Amino acid sequence: MNGLYDWLLDSGTDSAVLQRLCLGLSWTLAEVGDNQGFAFSPRRVPRTLSWAGTLGGQPSDTLRPWLLSWDAAEAAVGLAVLNACVNRPNGCVARAKPLSDAAVPGHLRVFAHFRPRLEGRRVVVIGHYPGLDRLWQGFAHHCLERQPQAGDLPDSAAEYLLPEADWVFVTASSIANKTLPRLLELSRQARVVLMGPSLPWLSGWRQFGVDYLAGVRVLDADAAHRTVAEGGGTRLFAGPVEYALLELQP
Repeated sequence: MNGLYDWLLDSGTDSAVLQRLCLGLSWTLAEVGDNQGFAFSPRRVPRTLSWAGTLGGQPSDTLRPWLLSWDAAEAAVGLAVLNACVNRPNGCVARAKPLSDAAVPGHLRVFAHFRPRLEGRRVVVIGHYPGLDRLWQGFAHHCLERQPQAGDLPDSAAEYLLPEADWVFVTASSIANKTLPRLLELSRQARVVLMGPSLPWLSGWRQFGVDYLAGVRVLDADAAHRTVAEGGGTRLFAGPVEYALLELQP
């Protein structure tokens, strides 16, 4: 798994200029040319960032390597810029099918889609998704979270639960915090869904054991920027973006 980050960075090859960057409360949004890229914002950001106000206008190839930083804010910037560079409308996202069940909140549609396949299976979800317990009421599953809420298990439980899981749903925010390689290694026997706005839409994920990509497509770029800038979390899924799903072929 050591090559995962080299592969990600090699996937973004141009030096197009970063137009704007918004480090929002919930999401970090980068705009490169006509494309937008997202990353989950870190929970805690210092009030004094040495680079604040200097990133717009920089070549994207100087910012993508920030993904390797152990500084959470820099890693989020690097991932958002990478996504703005690789998530092109004519890329593999063009083959993804939208998840448009209006009866389910947008951020939960991936879980609603897969629910019929999970009966009798051992299921682990990496990352806390608001409302999932209600959606999957009565269905036994484990949720692992770095900052556990009621009913969650700490992320250290991954070492014990993932090797025995049948299905694993992994938040793509694990790319920025550097936990993804180990999570995928532990999930080698499971069907793996890599999901979330932080997802780089790249078909090469199959080589790392990912079976499905569930990311977002931007429907309204202006609304997406406003939502991020105004502190929006799940509201991002209520119009500005939509979830789409792609099964990766072996």
